[in-house]
Amino acid sequence: MPNVNVVNIHIVNISKGGSQMGLIEKIDDLGKPAWIALLVLSFILFWPVGLALLIYLKGSGRMFCSKRYGHWNMPDGRSCREEFQGWKRRSGWGRRSSSGNVAFDEYREETLNRLDEEQREFRDFLDKLRAAKDRAEFDQFMAERRNRPAPETPPASA
Repeated sequence: MPNVNVVNIHIVNISKGGSQMGLIEKIDDLGKPAWIALLVLSFILFWPVGLALLIYLKGSGRMFCSKRYGHWNMPDGRSCREEFQGWKRRSGWGRRSSSGNVAFDEYREETLNRLDEEQREFRDFLDKLRAAKDRAEFDQFMAERRNRPAPETPPASA
């Protein structure tokens, strides 16, 4: 029996020609600044619309991290921790001061990047291991269910 990932199935409303999804995809292409501008504008014009948009953005995971499948993830699959660490690295926020030795600073940055990558690979390995365990338990359940004798129906009383 093939596995179907229903999370990634997109349904387009044929009667509307997909215009709503087209608008959302266009805003997604512009990125988070477009969503923020739209959110601020909607709060200024009519606050209930802004509130509805905020709830939509939070629920869909477009603006913030969302918890799906037990992990906090960004819409593109990266974890929120990775996103925050990348932001800190890019912006220089929370960066350790330079040691004064350029070679050591490069070595430290390289080592930290390597450790981040190893941590990401290990987390992926654990996810695959959990998925394999879940699959084995499910297959065992289905095998037991197939091999279970059919329950006897009691004779009808007259």
